[in-house]
Amino acid sequence: MANPPASVMLMGPPPIPDPSPTVKPQEPWRENLSMHLICKDCKEDPPNLVEDFSAGDTICGSCGLVLGDRIVDTRSEWRTFTNDDQNNDDPSRVGDGANPLLNGAQLQTTIAFSGGGSARARDLSRAQNRATHDKAAKTLLAAYKEIQAWCDGMRIPKNGSDTAKHLFKITQDEGAFRGKSQETVIAGCIFIACRQCKVPRTFREVFSITKVSKPEIGRIFKQLEKFFGERNEKLKASIIESGGVPVENGTGFANVESTTPKDLCNRFCNQLHLSQKCTVMSQDIASKTETTGVLAGRSPISTAAACIFMASNLAGEGRSAKDISQVAGVSDGTIRNAYKIMYQRKEELVKPEWIVDGRADFKKLPPL
Repeated sequence: MANPPASVMLMGPPPIPDPSPTVKPQEPWRENLSMHLICKDCKEDPPNLVEDFSAGDTICGSCGLVLGDRIVDTRSEWRTFTNDDQNNDDPSRVGDGANPLLNGAQLQTTIAFSGGGSARARDLSRAQNRATHDKAAKTLLAAYKEIQAWCDGMRIPKNGSDTAKHLFKITQDEGAFRGKSQETVIAGCIFIACRQCKVPRTFREVFSITKVSKPEIGRIFKQLEKFFGERNEKLKASIIESGGVPVENGTGFANVESTTPKDLCNRFCNQLHLSQKCTVMSQDIASKTETTGVLAGRSPISTAAACIFMASNLAGEGRSAKDISQVAGVSDGTIRNAYKIMYQRKEELVKPEWIVDGRADFKKLPPL
């Protein structure tokens, strides 16, 4: 084979270009916590720094150079004149917080007087008490004490008792219900506060603690609901006229629906020490009774008690009608009568999947 002429060049594949260097993504900025302040004259590491809080300066302890100014004093201000004569520590830097349930700035000073004080100190204490005596605040404090005691007796959480106090304060500030006894107004405020805070109580439970009759509680409840509703409308109208936007429930009162049997099932089941499965089952049955109208015309308490009676037996955690009656406050005969109606339509009230997966069994229901 003859060699190619010298003028002819053989063509080969083109050279592979070098890959372009990858660009490393820029990391977001973050503070370098390893940086620390040192004196530029002494250059000591670790630095000998002194914080002079009286002048607000940061000073080098070796040469005296000022390295920073206007530092914030983060120490506590343990200074008081309360117990100077007794040589006791009293680390109180501020007074009590303002109570939003009371009127005024609450910045008055109280002159204390002990049994071993002088006659002049006693006279000063009496004069100061007469000068700062506020009858309205004293009445509110007495009412708040009564509200708290009644709420504790019914095991109402703190948000419920605070709401009842706030509602009572509104009635006092507006000067409404002057002809009503204070106990009646307090009972109505507690009943409304329980509904607003999703911890409903029945008229019978409020009556057992406050000793205000159930008809009287019902009347004051309707009057309070109308009063707060009209007050809300006035406040909203004034806010809109001033160019603002009213906030939902910004006036401290919201219209709520009446108590349903489902709302009562959770609390009654807890008092009967039933499982969560049984509680959910009783709440679902209670909802079905409302939609189907099985127990139409009966009170929410008796309906909830009958639903718990059926659910506990379906789940194998049977509770007797007598045990449920002691918790719900209705007679066991009322529970049995309601259960008889529910038993005849049990297929409508119980979900089929409960029977399929074994969570409920119709054979465990007591016969009529």
